[in-house]
Amino acid sequence: MGGFNLQELMSKAKSQYETLQKKMLETVVEASAGGGTVTAKMDGRKQLLSLRIDPEAVKAGDVEMLQDLVLAAVNEAARKIDTTMQSTVGGMLGGMGM
Repeated sequence: MGGFNLQELMSKAKSQYETLQKKMLETVVEASAGGGTVTAKMDGRKQLLSLRIDPEAVKAGDVEMLQDLVLAAVNEAARKIDTTMQSTVGGMLGGMGM
């Protein structure tokens, strides 16, 4: 069959999957909005780990602005995770000879 070994390929895929799962747990990104007024920290599974809001933003009393900044920081963190995971997966697939 020209050296095609399905068992070996499946074993390699499983190993790559486990590596990816570990990488997702280890990857942590941080993104901010409003010049650092709101900072979100997220892991590779897109779980929000922390959200920091500058107390001055609360004193300003502009709830709508604060909501927008929270959304912006969380969405930016999610985009960073997507980018990081895409480059990780791309590198892993290249290692499989595909």
